[in-house]
Amino acid sequence: MRAYRILRILLLLMCGAVATLLLFPFCGDPARLRLKRDWSAALVDAFGVRVEANTRHAMPGCLIVANHISWLDIFVINAVLPSAFVAKDDIRAWPLFGWLAAKSDTIFLRRGSRGHARLINAAIADILDAGKYVAVFPEGTTTDGRSLLHFHAALIQPALAAGRPVLPVALSYWAADGERSLAPRYDGDISLGACISAILHERQLVVRLSTTPLLGPSGEDRKQVALAARQAIASAAGLPLVSMEPETPLGLPVEPR
Repeated sequence: MRAYRILRILLLLMCGAVATLLLFPFCGDPARLRLKRDWSAALVDAFGVRVEANTRHAMPGCLIVANHISWLDIFVINAVLPSAFVAKDDIRAWPLFGWLAAKSDTIFLRRGSRGHARLINAAIADILDAGKYVAVFPEGTTTDGRSLLHFHAALIQPALAAGRPVLPVALSYWAADGERSLAPRYDGDISLGACISAILHERQLVVRLSTTPLLGPSGEDRKQVALAARQAIASAAGLPLVSMEPETPLGLPVEPR
């Protein structure tokens, strides 16, 4: 089974690279989003992960805020709500995945540059104004999936400044026996290779993606929205809140409100 999965994954990566080179430059936005959705869904399935999604609160042009457990989160969200992601700049260096991310509307955060932060905020606002999704992970890091860290409000500000709503999205991974799974975790010292291996060794995984009611259209400030989004995700995913608060999101100083 693992060999079959690996073969499927390699074929999908090859197809993704070819599509990115030959199709993306000539496609309009609707076609690009369909390609991203369908390819991501196929990749998640190839890893033996079944997606159970509740998207009743989703609306195009939202800023998606989600809890962050694994590199797989990106493809799970894209399989349901294809988005432009805000990600750490070092993801560019990932073999093939980084190149695909760079070619599929990922917005990369550069550490230590306030001028770059202004450009990032403007890019997010432009994408949202075009009626497309942007996704961020406001914890600023991954966890093992059993708790929820502090949310950095600065990553939410571009949506509020543009008058766009915020959509909390809760992610959780479950094993075939119905217990919460730790296999997809990509935190601490776990390498990308070790994480992929752990996922492939599972007979089957289920990832649950649940949207919750939109936030922000009533004039709430970013701290209020961050707090409400964190509480909504914790409730939907059945996670306890942890008070650990890193200094800045992803190491990037963001312009004050």
